[in-house]
Amino acid sequence: MDSFRIAEERIKKAMEEGAFDRLPGAGKPLPKDEFASLPPEMRMAARMLKNAGFTQEDAHLRQDIRELERLVSNCDDPDQVRSLNEQLNEKRLRYNQLLSKRRIKTNSAMFKQYEDKIERKLFDK
Repeated sequence: MDSFRIAEERIKKAMEEGAFDRLPGAGKPLPKDEFASLPPEMRMAARMLKNAGFTQEDAHLRQDIRELERLVSNCDDPDQVRSLNEQLNEKRLRYNQLLSKRRIKTNSAMFKQYEDKIERKLFDK
């Protein structure tokens, strides 16, 4: 007997015994989907990021960091480079503080390039 049939039989037996009769929230509508405003193809990615502990604020900070890094690498004016580096350091500090509050390690060099590739695919347009 396959596992789906076994599971189906156990669910039917539990229903007959009334195991599902007094569950919390029974008879109430399901909560609204917080990702309903996103396009369907983006919802799963948003749920995965949220479940992994990442938020929109994280994503915006990472985008800002990448943009500042790009500006620094293309800038010729030393004063402007210094100013951009200060902004970049502030953004990195804020990002690390956010992750540290959630106990997410931020210094793993092993997966840094892989993380950057994934974030570029997800967040860059």
